[in-house]
Order: sequence, then C-alpha cells, then structure tokens
Amino acid sequence: MGTLSEHEPLLLNKADEADYAKKVTKFIPFVQWVIKFIIWVIFVAWGTLIVLYPTKFMQGILESMLMATIGTIFGITGSVFLVFSGPVLLMTFLSFAYLMVSPAEEFHGKKKLKFPTFRLWTFPVLVGGPFGVVSAAELIGIVFFIVYLFWAVAVYTIQNRESISKFNLPFWEESYQMLELSGLRIGSIGLFCLALLFIPITRGSFLLRFIDIPFEVSTRYHVWLGHLTMVIFSVHGLCYSVAWAMQGRLLEEMLQWNDFGIANLPGVISLAAGLLMWVTSFHPVRKQYFELFFYTHQLYVVFFVFMALHAGDFVFSIAAGGIFLFLLDRFLRFCQSRKTVDLLSATCLPCGTVELVISKPKNLQYNALNFVFLQVRELSWLQWHPFSVSSSPLDGKHHMSVLIKVLGGWTKKLKDNISKVSEEPDNELSTQLHPRLTASVEGPYGHASPYHLMYENLILVAGGIGISPFLAILTDIFHRVELSKPCLPKNILVVWAVKRTNELSLFSSVDIESVCPSFADKIKLEMHTYITQETEPPLEDGEVHKSTRRSHFPMKNQNKMSGLAGTANNIWPGIYAVTSTIGFIIFMALTELFYIKPFGITAWWLKGLLFVACMIASIVVFGGLVVVLWHLCERRDLNDAKWMEEDEKSNSVQYNKLRTYPDAYQTTVANLTTANYGRRPDFEEIFHSASERWGGDVDVGVIVCGPSTLESSVAKECRSKNIKRSKNQPFFHFNSHSFEL
Repeated sequence: MGTLSEHEPLLLNKADEADYAKKVTKFIPFVQWVIKFIIWVIFVAWGTLIVLYPTKFMQGILESMLMATIGTIFGITGSVFLVFSGPVLLMTFLSFAYLMVSPAEEFHGKKKLKFPTFRLWTFPVLVGGPFGVVSAAELIGIVFFIVYLFWAVAVYTIQNRESISKFNLPFWEESYQMLELSGLRIGSIGLFCLALLFIPITRGSFLLRFIDIPFEVSTRYHVWLGHLTMVIFSVHGLCYSVAWAMQGRLLEEMLQWNDFGIANLPGVISLAAGLLMWVTSFHPVRKQYFELFFYTHQLYVVFFVFMALHAGDFVFSIAAGGIFLFLLDRFLRFCQSRKTVDLLSATCLPCGTVELVISKPKNLQYNALNFVFLQVRELSWLQWHPFSVSSSPLDGKHHMSVLIKVLGGWTKKLKDNISKVSEEPDNELSTQLHPRLTASVEGPYGHASPYHLMYENLILVAGGIGISPFLAILTDIFHRVELSKPCLPKNILVVWAVKRTNELSLFSSVDIESVCPSFADKIKLEMHTYITQETEPPLEDGEVHKSTRRSHFPMKNQNKMSGLAGTANNIWPGIYAVTSTIGFIIFMALTELFYIKPFGITAWWLKGLLFVACMIASIVVFGGLVVVLWHLCERRDLNDAKWMEEDEKSNSVQYNKLRTYPDAYQTTVANLTTANYGRRPDFEEIFHSASERWGGDVDVGVIVCGPSTLESSVAKECRSKNIKRSKNQPFFHFNSHSFEL
C-alpha cells in the first residue's frame, strides 16, 4: 500500500478540477451518442421484426425460437414478451439512462448557425386535411403505416388463399373459411397497433422525452392510432361475425368461452368497450360532450383486461409492453393526484379569464412550455382539465400560475366560487362560509427542452387564451437576459388575435420593466394585437386591466405540488420503473412455480388474467414501495425547518412582486403593442415584413397556440415561404403548442 507525501495535496487544485471537468464534459456526449446508437439499433430491429412478421421466413424463425423455450420457467409467454414487448421496455430504460447522463441544466445555449436548417419535424407538409397540420416527419410515419398495412394484408391474403386451395372445398365453405382466416390475421395486425397505442399517452414517458415529443403532441398520435386500431379490430370482429352467420351459429359462437384457445365472449366484451370509447372520441362528440368522452374512456380497463381474457397470456404479451408502461404512469399519477395543493391566489380578470397561482416545492422543475392537469374538488372529484403554465420557472421558486378561460360549466363554477370568496370580508366567518379552494395537480408535462430558447428570431402567434404559454415564454426570456443565462432570442414578434378589447387585460400579468429593466437594449420586441369584433377602441380602453376580483389564500400547512409524476424528476421515476419491471418478472415466476404448474392450469383466459394481475400487482407492490420511499424523502425535504424559513421569506418577496399587477401595462406593454381593429392578421404580410427586418439566411421559430383554423393559416404561410424560399431568405420552422384531448 502506497504512502502519501506530506507535501502532496489531498484535494485537487483549481487547474486539476478544470481539467477533470473538461474530461467529464467531453465524455458525456460520447456516452449519449452510444446510448442513442443502441436505442436506434433496437428500434430498427424491432420495427423490422414487426414488418417482416407476416412472411413465412420470419414466422419460421420465431416458431423455432418459441419451441425451444417450452419447459422453461416462463415458457412461450416469456419468449413472446421478450421479443415483442422487451424492446419497448429496453428502449425506455435506455432513455432513462440517457436523461440521467444529460446535464441538469436543460439549455446551455447553442451557437448561431451560419445557414438556415431544414428540419423534418418543423416543416408542415399537409395542412387542413383529416390529420390537421402534418409535418414532414409525421407524413413519413403515416406513409409507413399505410404501406405496412397494405403489405401485411396482401401477404396474409396470399397465404390464406394458398392454405385453403389445398383442400377442394365448396365455394360456400371456402368463403367462410377465408373470412375466419382473414379475421385471425387482421387481429394480429391490430395487436401490433395496440402495442403502440398506449405509449403516446404515457405522460411522463422517458421514451417520449428522449425523442423530445411532448405529451400534447403525442396525444395526436394516440388519436390516430386509436382510430386505426379500432378500424382493424372492427374488421377483425366483422369477419368472424359474417363467417359465423353464414354457418348459422352466430349467437352460439359469440357466447362461447373456451378454456383452451381463444375465448370469444371476452373478445366481444372488449370490442364493445372499444367501440363505445371510439364513438365518443370523435371530435364533435368530444367537443360538445367532453364529460361523456372522458368517462367512457375509462373503459380502457375493460378493454385491455378482456382482451387478455380473449387472447390468452402469450398472445396478449405481444402488446403488453406499451400497456405496462401506461399502467406505470397511471399509478404514479394516481399517487400524485391524492395530494391537495395550496392555491396562493385566484384572480378573476374582466375578459372572463381566471388566474390561479399554485404552490410548488422548490426542487420541482418545469419550463415555460409545460402544462398541468388541474382538479378542484369543490367543483368535481372526477374532472381533470389541462392548462398551459403562464409563468416562467424563473418567476419564483415556490409557485406557478395558470390562466383559465371561462368557456364551459366547470370553468364557470370555478369563477363563481372565486367571486364569492373575493366578495366576502377577510375574517374567520367568511372562511367558514366559503372555505379556500382545494386543488390537486398532475404534472408538469410537456417539452423536455425549451425550444423557444433555441431560435434567435421568434414569431409567437396566439388566438384568445392561447396567449397564456407565450406570457410564460416572454417572462422566461426576459429573466434569462437579465440574469445572463443562455438565451438565443434577439428578435420577438407577438401576434395576438382576440375578439374584444377587454381580453387585453391578460397583459397585466406581465411586468417587463421589473423583470428586465434594460430589455429594450437587448431584445427587439414587437406586439401586434388584432381585435376582430370591434372596429374602434372603446371609450374605457386602458382601464380594463384594473377591473379584477382577487382572492388570496395564505399558506398554512405548506401543501405544495408533489413531484411524483411529470417531467420534473428523473432518478425516482427511473428507479420506480425498473423496480416494477423486476417485480413483474418475480411475480410471473412465482405464479408459474406455485400455481400454474402445481395445479395444471391450461386455460388461456385464466393465464391471461393472471398475466394482467401480475402486471398490476408488481406496480402496486414493488412500485408502491418506491413511491412510499420517494414520498418520505419529499416530506423530509419539506420539513427541514431552516430550508423552509429561508425559502418562505424568498417566496413571500417573489410572490408579492409577481402578483401586484403594476401600472407597467400602461407604460411598457401598451407602448410596445400595435392594436388593429376590425381585421384579422395577414400572415403573408407579417412574415414578409419580418423577413425584411431580420435579415436573410436565418432560422425563424414560429410557435402557434390557438384554434385549428389559426394553426392551419400559419402553417400554410410557413410552407409557402419555405417552398418559395430563395437565397438570403429565412427558413420558418412551424411549432404548435395547442393542446386538445
């Protein structure tokens, strides 16, 4: 064992520390590249397996592999799960590793590129069709799915014809045999779609965060996959129904529940639940009867449980990976939503908008593009509604705010409740008559990276309450400029279309002067408002922002948001996911060793039920243990007296500064705003003017938040400008921030 010299320092000097930091900084990108490469290899191999699965060659390979696993502890079910669902879980765990080695600071700044860059994700190709605004990357995915479906159906049809032609059957018998075989093959295609269906709605998904697809965008993919999956399963059921009707035993077959092989009745129940969810998910029903859509969508439990009973354990395991990830996320959200959260204040603005300021812990991170799901228990114990965050994470360490437009029954009740509280005197009796609101929060969710900071030139286009996330973006940029944090935006153009002047009161929550006094020297900010239903300013213009009703709810018990779900944490969710997966493997092994084999269980439906039970039990037991430990660590942090004392002082100062609604609306925002009455934005003129002012070969980030018609108009202009673009002209990158369930 060596000895240390008395002259040799025990700690590294500053030069050595700097060298060590440089080595680590250089090593991290290499590790990230390796993880990315492995994930892409797994994804390509998994995709190739699914695409080639209809071929006899691939089926032969899989059959040989599955036969080799007979007699092992997990048997064929374990092999099928490993081949088809294992890659999804493995890519998720690698995504967790990637996020863990990534720097804690979400944005370090990027060098300005010399030339505009073409990006598949931000180039709109299809606009105004059944899919809405579709980027080049999304179009590639849609085309791939269409080609795959035609390819798979064609291959299966040829194979079915070859199989049936070997027997000299009468035409009638050949017809219903062909229908049954086609129904079987189409059902297998539906399973692959089901394997993907639940992944996009896993709100805190490591996989989605790795590829930087936020939940509000991936929801569209869930909608597309949901329509496709239900069409395929409907055709699957229809093929069998027609075949059974041709044989005169439709009712008998539909009520059949076999122990060995496929159980028909659970399949009928699963399909019925799926059809009910599907019918109520179409846009007209979802928009007019949102509660009906929301409540019927809880039938997803019936859908996948009876799917497992219908197909059995080893067939269901093809799609089990995505469902398992969704259940992991759902249990975590359930645990987070049990906690009530303090509302620091509630303000009713004259434009029919409510602002809520929510208490959050210091270590819960979010960015200006995030959103949360909010439940107010005084209004409903079941309804959850998504709202964009309207405050910057740099506004304060202990609170975030959301703006809520009063449009439906739930929001109207919220406004009435707040108005009642604000009208009462501030005393103990009024608190008993109208107790403070009790809220629960899920999230935050959304973009892992703040892409609004990655463009030197920004065009923010909002419609109505769509200005909410842009208020957060603006304050975030001003804070970063003032604090000298990495921030690329230098030129910002805000285009806001509203119906009436009183909606401009939303600007009263942005105090640019106090956030960044010297912003005019560092950022060129232009704000254009378009008041579409008024031809001239009203006489009271300039005073609308003062007409507010405000209620304050002082914190007494430090009830802050929980960080159990969302994108605010990496370590604990990763431990939770890995532990639950290990628990699932353990439960499956115990079930096989102590129940299935000893009692000779052979019924497919029962094995399918046990498979689902092991999934749920592993999450509740093993995952629940991690959640308890996580929660205890949160409580320990919150109960640190010194930490709370210091933070409470900071919180009080920052909160009071933020919520004063100063006259800066009169002196700063108003002076920067050009009001246009009685007309809508002319995006061709707006984009042309921005191009001339901001120079030639530059990237311009365009972010839209508003109605679908507004999105389509902006996307068309971006596409037109990019297609007609010549040298020394900017490239417009289209980004949508609109959220709709």
